[in-house]
Amino acid sequence: MVRVSVVIPCYNAYSFVEKTIISALDQITQQDEVIVIDDGSTDDSADIILSFGNKIRAYFGSNQGASAARNRGTDIAQGKFIQYLDADDLLRADALEKRVNALEASGADVAYSDWQKLEENETGEFLSGNVIARKIEDVHPDPQIALFTNFWAPPAALLYRREIVDAIGGWNESLPIIQDARFLLDAALVGGKFVYVPGVGADYRVHKNKSLSSRDPVGFVKDCFQNNCQIEEFWRHHGGLTPERSSALVNGYDYTSRTLFMTEEKLFQENLLRLYQLQPGFSLSFPKLVGMMSTILGQQMTRSVMKLLGKAHVS
Repeated sequence: MVRVSVVIPCYNAYSFVEKTIISALDQITQQDEVIVIDDGSTDDSADIILSFGNKIRAYFGSNQGASAARNRGTDIAQGKFIQYLDADDLLRADALEKRVNALEASGADVAYSDWQKLEENETGEFLSGNVIARKIEDVHPDPQIALFTNFWAPPAALLYRREIVDAIGGWNESLPIIQDARFLLDAALVGGKFVYVPGVGADYRVHKNKSLSSRDPVGFVKDCFQNNCQIEEFWRHHGGLTPERSSALVNGYDYTSRTLFMTEEKLFQENLLRLYQLQPGFSLSFPKLVGMMSTILGQQMTRSVMKLLGKAHVS
C-alpha cells in the first residue's frame, strides 16, 4: 500500500516546479508517490515535469483551475496520507516523516507544521522572510472558528489522512481564490482532529503582486463573502448559531462589506441584510461620510445604500 501521495498541481510554474518536485522526491520512500497534474500550462512546465521520467506520475490536461487539478490528483492518489504541494512551494527535509509519525501517534486527521515565507524582492529574488509558528488553539479553542477567522497555513505545511479527504468530498471549486483556506476549514467542519508538528516544515513563496488575492482583490472579497454565506448555512444546520459562531460571521460580513460597498451593489445589499439578521444595529466599520458615497458611487447607488441602511448605525 502507498504510504504518502504528494499531489502537485502545476500551472505555468516553469521557474519553480523543478525545485518543488525535488523537495518531495528527496524525502519520499519506496512506499510513497509524487503525482504532478499539469493544469494546461502554456509555458515550458511540461518539459520540466517530463524530465523526471518514472520518478513521478505525471498527468496533463486543459486548464481547469487549481482545485480541479487537486481533485484529479486526489482521485489518482493511492496513499494513506495526502500531501498537497503547490508548484512553487517547498517541503523541508523530513517534513513528511515527521507529519506521518505525528498522525500515526495521535490518531489525528491533519498534521500541520510551522512554515517560512520566501519573499520576492524588486529584482525577483526570493529571500527568507518571517517564520509563522502558531497553533490552531492559540487562535480559538474551536477549530471551526479558528480556521474560519484567523488561522491559515499553506498546503505545503499540511498533511491529510485519506479518510478526512474523502469525508470532505473534494476541493471547493466555487471558491477559486481562497480554496486552500476552505479545504482546511472543511476538515474541521466534518469533524477532523488536528495535530501540531513543531518546527518549520515548508517554504511558502510570496510573489510580488502576483498572488491571486493581490491580482484580483475584488474577486478575493467576493470569495470571502461566498464563503461566509456557505459557512453560515452549514452552521445553521449543524449545531446552530452559537454566540461565538455568530460573532465570527458578523466580523466576516463586516470585512466583506467594505469592498462590496464600493464595487458590488447587489452583493453589498445581501451582505448587509445577512449581517443585520445576525446582529441588528451593528456599527459598520467603513467611513461614515455619506457625501463621499455620492462622489465615488454616484447618486443612484447612494440612494439605494441609504435606503438599505435605514435603521443601521454606520461609524
